[in-house]
Amino acid sequence: MDTATKSKVDVDVVESQQRDEDEITLDSILIRIGQFGKFQVIIFLLICLPMMFNAIFSVTYVFTASSVVHRCNITECDTAESSYDEPWTEFAIPMKGSNLDQCKRYASLTEANTTTTISTRLIDDFAAERKEKLSMCTANDFSTNEIETCSTDNFIFRDEEVTISNEFNIFCSDEWKLSLVGTLNNIGQFVGIPIGGFISDRYGRRTALAFGGFVAAILGIVRSFATSYTFFVIFEFLDSLASSPLYSVCFIVGIELVGPKRRVLACSLVTIFYAIGEMLLAIFAKYFQNWRVLLRIMYIPALVLFIYFWILPESVRWLLSQRREEEAKAILKRAAKVNKRELPEHSLDKLILANREKLANTTEGKFPIKLAFTTLFWRIANCSFCWIVNVLVYYGLSLNAVLLDGDKYNNFVFIAMVEIPGFLLPLVIMDRFGRRHSLFGCMFISGLCCLATIFMPKDEAIGQLILFLIGKLAITASFQVLYFFTSEIFPTNLRNSLLSFCSMMGRFGSMVAPQTPLLAKYYENAPAILFATTAITSACLSLLFPETTNLILPATMEDADKIGNSKEKQPNSYDVENTHL
Repeated sequence: MDTATKSKVDVDVVESQQRDEDEITLDSILIRIGQFGKFQVIIFLLICLPMMFNAIFSVTYVFTASSVVHRCNITECDTAESSYDEPWTEFAIPMKGSNLDQCKRYASLTEANTTTTISTRLIDDFAAERKEKLSMCTANDFSTNEIETCSTDNFIFRDEEVTISNEFNIFCSDEWKLSLVGTLNNIGQFVGIPIGGFISDRYGRRTALAFGGFVAAILGIVRSFATSYTFFVIFEFLDSLASSPLYSVCFIVGIELVGPKRRVLACSLVTIFYAIGEMLLAIFAKYFQNWRVLLRIMYIPALVLFIYFWILPESVRWLLSQRREEEAKAILKRAAKVNKRELPEHSLDKLILANREKLANTTEGKFPIKLAFTTLFWRIANCSFCWIVNVLVYYGLSLNAVLLDGDKYNNFVFIAMVEIPGFLLPLVIMDRFGRRHSLFGCMFISGLCCLATIFMPKDEAIGQLILFLIGKLAITASFQVLYFFTSEIFPTNLRNSLLSFCSMMGRFGSMVAPQTPLLAKYYENAPAILFATTAITSACLSLLFPETTNLILPATMEDADKIGNSKEKQPNSYDVENTHL
C-alpha cells in the first residue's frame, strides 16, 4: 500500500473511531472497512447477473409476441416462388403508411382467377405458371375502388421470423391477442412486485432474489414448449410474476451493501446491466428468430441463480433489522478481511448494542406496514404518483421508437444504449444538486421534450429524433433517481416492501402506455400532451419530498418520519468523510 493510500486509510479510521464515541451506525462501520472495496465488488458482480436477466424476462414478449410482417397472398399473381416484394403489389395491395397493408387487398376484376390457388392447381412447370400469372397481374386486373379482407390463413411473409403470431395463426382482427401478452406481462408485474417485496423484507433479500430468478427461469423454459396461445399467455403471466421483484431487490442489495458515498456509483453501475440485458436480448433475437429457440437460449442460463442461496451474502441491514446479529457480524468481519481493513470487535459490539437499543425503543414491530400507511401516507401517495408518471413516460416514449427508421432489432439496441447515459447521469447530479432537485429537473426536461414535439414540424425527422433521445435519456435518469429516493425515504424493515408497492403502482403507467396510440386517432398530439403534462406536474410535486442527500438510511419508522419533519440536516456518520472523497 503506498504512503498516500495508507495515510488516507489512517485518517478514515481515526475519524470513524472519533465518531464511535457519539454514535455507531452501520454506515460508520462501512466507512471503516471500505465503502466499495473488493468484497462489495464481488457482490456487485453477482447482482449484475440477475439484473440482466430481469431485463430479458421483462421484455422478451416484444420479440416472442410481435407481429410478423406479411401481406395477402394474391392467388391470381403469387406462386410458390413469390417473395414479399413483387412489382405488381403496388396495384394489387393498398398502402398503409409507408408499407403494404397486411390484411387488405384490392378486388380482382378477373373472377375466374380469384378462385384459383396454387394449392389446387396441378402444374408441373412453375416457370410457365409464373409467366402466365405475371401476364395477368396488371393494374387493369384490380379495382382500386374496392378493398377486400384477406383470407386469415393465406399470407406471404417478408422474413423468416417465427413468433406466436404465425405459430398460432394470430393475424389482422386477432392481433389484439398479441397486445394482450404485454398487458398480461405488466399485470404479472403488478401482482408479483409486492409479493417479492414482502418476501424480501420478511425472508431476506437473498431468498427473494434466488427464488424469484430460478422460478422465472423454469417458467420461461416451460413456456418455450407451449402448444397453444392460452398455454403461452398463462406462463407469460406466471413468469412475469416470479421475475418482477428482481430489479428492486438487486437495487436494494446494492444500496444496502456499500458505504454512503458510494451508493450512487454502485447502483448506477448495477442498473446499467439492465440496459445491457436489453441489448443482449435484441442481438440474440436478431440471430435466432424462432421464439422457442430464443426463449431457451435466454432462460436456461438463468437456472444458475439457484446457487445464490449459498454464494450471495444476506443484506447486513436486513439481518440487523431482524435481530440476526451474529450473522450480521460474521458478514462484516468477512468484508473487512476481504477488503484488508481492521475492524475491532468493540466496534461491532457497539453497533449491536445500538441496534438493540433502537429496536427495543420502537413499538412498531418487525413489519409495521399499517403504521407506515398512517404515518407516511402522503409521502407514499406522492411517491406512487411519481412512479406511475415515470413508468408511463418511459414506456410511452419507447413505444414511439417508430421514429427511428430501420431494423427493429437495431432500433431496440439503440433505445437501450440511450438508457446507459441516463443511468449514469445521477452520478453527476444527485450529490451536487440533491435528490429532490435532480428528480425535478429530469422529469421537467423530459416533459418539455414531449411538449416540444408538438411544435416540431413533422418533416423534421432529425429534430424529432433528438427530442426523442433527450426525453428518453431524461426520464431514464429520473427513474434512476426515483429508485434512490424511494430507497432512502423508507425504513429498513419496510424499504423493499414500500419500494415494491410504489413500483407496483407504477405498473398502472405501463398498462396505460400501450393504449396511448389510440389517443392519436382523436387528436394527433394527445399522447405527447399526456406525457408532458403528467411529467411536469409530477416534477413539481417531487419538490414536496424531504431531501435525503448525505443522510443516514432510516432504520425505523421514527427515523423515516424525522427526515420529513427535521428543518435542519440530520447529523450523520460520514460528514467528515465527504470532505475526503
